[in-house]
This record gives sequence, C-alpha cells and structure tokens, in this order.
Amino acid sequence: MTMSSGPKPIPYVHILRRTAVASALAAIAALSLGATGCGKKSDDIMVGAYLSLSGQDSTFGTDTRDGIELAVEQTNAAGGVKGKKVKVLYEDDKSTPGEATNKVRQLIDRDKVVAVLGEVASSRSLAGGLIANSMHVPMITPSSTAVEVTKDREYVFRSCFTDAVQGEMAAKYVYEKMQKKSAALFYAAQDTYSSGLAQSFKDAFVKLGGKILIEKGFPKGETNFTTFLQELKGANADVIFAPVYYNEMVQIARQAKGVGIAGSAFVGGDGWDSANLLEGAAAELEGSHFTNHYAPDVPWENSQKFIKTFGARYGHEPNSLSAQGYDAASLLFDAMKRAPDVKPESIKIAIGETKNFAGATGTISMDKERNANKPIVVVEIKDKKFKYADQLVSGTP
Repeated sequence: MTMSSGPKPIPYVHILRRTAVASALAAIAALSLGATGCGKKSDDIMVGAYLSLSGQDSTFGTDTRDGIELAVEQTNAAGGVKGKKVKVLYEDDKSTPGEATNKVRQLIDRDKVVAVLGEVASSRSLAGGLIANSMHVPMITPSSTAVEVTKDREYVFRSCFTDAVQGEMAAKYVYEKMQKKSAALFYAAQDTYSSGLAQSFKDAFVKLGGKILIEKGFPKGETNFTTFLQELKGANADVIFAPVYYNEMVQIARQAKGVGIAGSAFVGGDGWDSANLLEGAAAELEGSHFTNHYAPDVPWENSQKFIKTFGARYGHEPNSLSAQGYDAASLLFDAMKRAPDVKPESIKIAIGETKNFAGATGTISMDKERNANKPIVVVEIKDKKFKYADQLVSGTP
C-alpha cells in the first residue's frame, strides 16, 4: 500500500471552472433577488391594502378588492402616476384586528408601501390605523364609519361618512320622512361600529323629539335572537333600528318573522349592504330601509358610468363595498398625482386637500378631521332588490 503525503493539488483548469460556475450562480441569484426578493428595485409605485379576504366578513374584503383593482387598471391604462404604474399589494387580515395590526406593519416595514388602503370594519381600521399613523404612512379606509378611526390620527383618512353623520341622518329620515316617532334599538354590544351607530341614532332621534322605548344589546357572535326580539316586539315601537352586519341581520330577520315582526319595521345602517343579505333574507326584510353609501340605481352620472364599467369587467352589478373600494383607491391615486412626489408625507397632504372629487358614491371633499363630506343614500329592500329611496346631505367641507 502506498501512503499519501497529502491531498493532491487541484488542477488550475478546475479552479477556473469552479470560479466561473460560482460567478454564474451568483449572477443568477442576484437577478432572482432583483425580480422577487427583498432587494428588488421596481419602477412600480407600491401601495398596500389590508382586507378581510377570509373569515366571517370575507365578502366585505373581496368586494372591496374588486373596486380597488378596477381603479388600478384604469389609472395604469391612463398613464399611471407620474409616468409609473401603481401596484397594490393585498394582505388578508382574516377578519381580525390582531391580523390587521400585523399586516399593516408588514406592508410598511417589509414592502415599503407609500400608502395603505383598508379596512372595511371599524375595529380593524382602528387597529391598522394605529400602526399606519405611528409609522407616518397615509391610510384611507373606504368604509369604516366609527368616529374614532380618524380621531387624532393625522395620517388616517376615510372616503366615507362617519357614524355620527350616518346616525344623525338615519334618525332624521325616520322621524321626518317616515313620520315614525318611537324607536327600539338592537345592536351588537361589543362591536364598535354597531354600538356607536346605535348611540348616534339615539342622540339625534331624541333631540328631534322622538322616543327610544327599548334598547337591547346582544353579545357579539350571538345566533339566537328570539328572546331579544320578543322583548322588542312587546315594546311596540314604530321602528327597530338595527345597525348590525349583514350576516347577523339575516338571522335576525328570519327569527323576527317567527315572532311576528314585519320586515318593514326594521331600519339599518351600511353594514347591511351585501348580496348575502338578499340571498338569505330578502323576503323577510321586504319594505325595510337602511342608510348606505350607494345603491345600484343612484341617479348620478359618475355612478352610472362606474356601474357600466364594473359590469363589463366582472360580469355582475357592483355593491357599495366595491364602489367604496373604487373611490378610496381612485381618490388616493388622484392625490398622488397632485402631490409634488410620491413620498408618504406629500401624499398625506394631498389627500387632505381633496375637494369635489367625483366618485362613484358621490362628490367627495375631505374636511379638517380627515373625514369625507358626501351624500348619504337611503336604500329600500323592494321586490328582493336594493332600491334607491332617497338622498341625504349633511355637513360642510
């Protein structure tokens, strides 16, 4: 046996080959990172969106996303923003405030977005907005109506009206237009949106001279409403104001029929707006009314144009969530075009300066509290469809 005195030297040609291969692999890795990794450089302007794309409010998120996407497509087809295309990165908050917090932080920290769109539910916009505000990145919620969402948060805006305005206008419509002088309140006690809207309705209704005969708050997640409804029926109020979400209202309407409450007795808020409500309880809610941001047959030119374009793109009629998503994104892109640059601070200032923006849900102007001054629509459920009933206007820019 021959003993080796050490490892044999590697031929120089092999060293050259290995070096060439390593260089090629490094180049490929660099290209891959440039295309998909954290170090990518893109000409696109990155905007984030956090929505309930799964979980109990998933239709809110998917409907809103459809509207945002249409706005993105139209903006990019018209030349983008400052000659660059806009790209929206979507994150699913799974219908929970905790996930909303995480997703907004990821969009800002990891993806370096210059602005954020979302959420629909006020509880999640409160959570996500806290992060956006603390990190000085502007956020526009398309549909969160709780007053607290924008309060003392200079980077958080909304392209919808507030619950204070919605409750006031709902009370005025019930008292003056419907000529109803007494009301019952039925709401989700632990939900920011539901309890807040019930309170604003109560304050305005009583101020007008109306009487609240009974108030019933149910635990969030409740599914058996029969006992509550029997008590509400016993109060014999002219209307039952139920500012709850569509999934809860389906169950409430079905069980109300069982205890003898007519659908026309109910008045609700914008949380009713979903095709699922019609699919689940259109017959039970015939003749009911709710305040909203939009209706499929609103008599406004911009709205009709949006309906036609949306229908051609998706093959079905839009609901108010889609229209609001479209408006929030379009308003943001308009502000980005007006801003001197696409940095968060400049975009924030431009959003706040928005006046008379022609949206699908009406003409929008931002007030000093970063809330939208715009029309409120009253919708009636008639012949198992959402029908435009009236338009209410409140406030000044």
